[in-house]
Amino acid sequence: MASPPLLLLQDIQISFGGPPLLRGAELAVAPGERLALIGRNGSGKSTLLKVAAGFAQPDAGTRFLQPGTTLRYLPQEPDLSAFATTLAYVEDGLGPTDDPYRARYLLEQLGLAGDEDPRRLSGGEARRAALARCLAPDPDILLLDEPTNHLDLPAIAWLEGELSRLRAALVLISHDRRFLESLSRAMVWIDRGATRRLEKGFAHFETWRDEVLEQEELEAHKLGRQILREEDWLRYGVTARRKRNVRRLGELHALRQRRRDRVHTPGTAKLAAFDSGGSGTLVIAATGISKSYDGTPIVRDFSTRILRGDRVGIVGPNGAGKTTLLNMLTGALAPDAGEVALGTGLAMITLDQKRESLDPALSLADTLSGGRGDQVLVGGQTRHVLGYMKDFLFGPEQARMPVGALSGGERGRLLLARALARPSNLLVLDEPTNDLDLETLDLLQELLADYPGTAIVVSHDRDFLDRVATSLIVAEGDGRWQDYAGGYSDMLAQRGRGVEAKAVPATATAADRARAGRRDDAVPAATALPATGRQRLSFKQRHALQTLPARMDALRTRIAALGVELADPALYARDRAGFARRSEELASAETELAAAEEEWLELEILREEIEGGA
Repeated sequence: MASPPLLLLQDIQISFGGPPLLRGAELAVAPGERLALIGRNGSGKSTLLKVAAGFAQPDAGTRFLQPGTTLRYLPQEPDLSAFATTLAYVEDGLGPTDDPYRARYLLEQLGLAGDEDPRRLSGGEARRAALARCLAPDPDILLLDEPTNHLDLPAIAWLEGELSRLRAALVLISHDRRFLESLSRAMVWIDRGATRRLEKGFAHFETWRDEVLEQEELEAHKLGRQILREEDWLRYGVTARRKRNVRRLGELHALRQRRRDRVHTPGTAKLAAFDSGGSGTLVIAATGISKSYDGTPIVRDFSTRILRGDRVGIVGPNGAGKTTLLNMLTGALAPDAGEVALGTGLAMITLDQKRESLDPALSLADTLSGGRGDQVLVGGQTRHVLGYMKDFLFGPEQARMPVGALSGGERGRLLLARALARPSNLLVLDEPTNDLDLETLDLLQELLADYPGTAIVVSHDRDFLDRVATSLIVAEGDGRWQDYAGGYSDMLAQRGRGVEAKAVPATATAADRARAGRRDDAVPAATALPATGRQRLSFKQRHALQTLPARMDALRTRIAALGVELADPALYARDRAGFARRSEELASAETELAAAEEEWLELEILREEIEGGA
């Protein structure tokens, strides 16, 4: 027999003056459950979580919390203003029987010392303090709204391991697919104001969603056909008894009303980047670049080449210097030593992670049009601003809304809308996934896959990096950076470990260690790879091993055919240009074959060494 729920929401109805946001939503949380709360931006996820936490009152419906149940809630924007320090804020959430030392432990694990002034905290630091406050009392239910936002990879990995060990029931809102897949065991999907539940983890969400939407389309099609049949009967059917006709006419009206009342599937954002024309083959060449601040090396003797069409991810813990490296590579910051050469014909657009380029006082329409009325220049052509807003899921009623009133996800979409309106061949995206819903993330991934230019992305989203990146630049510590082929999972296989928190000197104080976010174990046991140092072939290396033999055979065949043609003594006399062309092609093919054979031999030796040491 299933355990009775600790928390139960029934028939929750909420409207903010317009169409209903939630209509009959329900949520049941049993002891130890792991629920992912899913829905697009603006669907009411955060609102339902606030109702569950008791911080918002619905227009109708009931909330029941089992007596004696302890519940902790992480809002998207925690308020620490009433406390003198972050430690005081976290300790205020402890109960009489809770361990007071856990507050300091959690703050240190999350990169805070405890003596920070809440008035001077960044949004990410405030979120870390709020996480510590939620986790400190060992609650029965944890309601977490975007817990991974603004956290770096080591902090996300630590949080994932910490939550997996808790006995508390979890309700999670997150855009981090890997985080949800790891922690969720069931899903509640908010779709057009209603909730649907599936007793499977997030890995099954997309298949489930597509099945539900396909079934709805089929039912809508059947309803339309039934209405057409009834209308045809009404126009051309043989007149029968009056009562029967009145009944069927009433049924037709009811069918039409069902179609009118049907809540239609919401639109999908239309993301498109406009190509400004091809850049040169070489986009960025960095040679021996270095940068230090106050004697601390941020980048040390780093070299890389980025070619047209590359999708480069920059990965590292907070404080490693990702944005500094990005600015040097794009020419926004000069290196202390070394040289950065930018290719020809570059048209670059940048998306900043802090949304600082948005003026909160400007309206949404003025932000897109630049204050030039109701027209916006998109890909060199003018469009009405309301039509372009619709592509990014903004309604006409939001046109005069100040940017400061938008949610985090809406501000992210607005930045994308403004950036993608300009033609470009180099996209520079600093934390583009923050606050975006899963559907918009999918579209952004598709856009980057189809983008004809080059993209450089700073991100802590492991799934996003796996889907998008062709190579990663990873912080190795002490200002050293290293290139890895492939996405995040490929980097793990090659490197043998994940991204560690930023290191601090051994002489540093405990507060310095906390501020740097260092942990004694560096990588959580839940996510660290075995410390054997054993290598594995990357995806690119495995692919090369599989394809090189066929390529070498094709080259040998071509070389043999060219040799036969060139052996014809009459060829030179009748076609000197053809003889010269075949000679050059033969030399090129022989060079290519030699390089392919050498590459295959090196990879085969590496494979045998790895398998022999397994």
